[in-house]
Amino acid sequence: MSRLPPLPWLQAFETAARTLSFTAAGQELGVTQAAISQRVRLLEDRLGQKLFVRHPRSLGLTPAGQAWLPCLQDAFTRLVEGTDEVFGGASEAPVTLRTTPVIQQNWLALRLPAFQRDCPDIALRLVSALWPDDFGPEGADIEIRYGRGDWPGMEAVSLGDDAMLPVCAPSLAQAIRAPTDLAGHTLLHAVGFAAGWPSWLERFGPAGLESRCAALTCDSQVMTLALAAQGAGVALTHQRLAEGRGDLVAPLSLALPTAERFWLVRPTRGEARSDTVRLWEWLVASLDEEAA
Repeated sequence: MSRLPPLPWLQAFETAARTLSFTAAGQELGVTQAAISQRVRLLEDRLGQKLFVRHPRSLGLTPAGQAWLPCLQDAFTRLVEGTDEVFGGASEAPVTLRTTPVIQQNWLALRLPAFQRDCPDIALRLVSALWPDDFGPEGADIEIRYGRGDWPGMEAVSLGDDAMLPVCAPSLAQAIRAPTDLAGHTLLHAVGFAAGWPSWLERFGPAGLESRCAALTCDSQVMTLALAAQGAGVALTHQRLAEGRGDLVAPLSLALPTAERFWLVRPTRGEARSDTVRLWEWLVASLDEEAA
């Protein structure tokens, strides 16, 4: 067995030691606090020594942890430098942009052709993420996340105010003139959003309406919108994602405001590459133009 512990364990220790918080380390690495705690415990078991002093409301380093942290950070730095030297440097690598599939299809796809015309020399790599744990600065230069924009160690620019509204195929919309007309139709639910059909129905629908509707739950908005476009039901989606789609219409102009929205996000730690800065500035400028 190799004496070198697995890299995720080492990353968990370095990040937790630097932030002195398992919660902050989990947010930075895009995993849960419990995952960081587990990795650190496995690392301590492998090394045979405690690395942290765990207090009820704080975290500290043991003498062993204090002594080992600079060595580990130096090793990570040397690994980055060696990778750049052998493989041509980070400047030649594509800029990685990570976001959900629904944003890629319904927001980015409408804007990237213009970016490619304006910046043809920048290589771009798109990465899909679905669940909150899929996100994090590790492995991505820029992200578009969904939430409240309060991620530690991250700069966040809002894509704009948003609201949730029902959408369906044009053929289905003809029979939906009021919330009560949803009775008998299938409501397409996408998990992972604070504002969903229950919130919308509580605000706009009469009591008991949800029980008079069939339900189909999907793990992404991509699938709910695809089903809605095929006439399989009514989806509840973000207003900005429904704009510009010819296969979907909003039969009811009843939009539910939500505190959550989409955000353009990048890490504040470390110096960003020039191509990453150019993509960030282009996206921010496009948002400003749209807002104007």
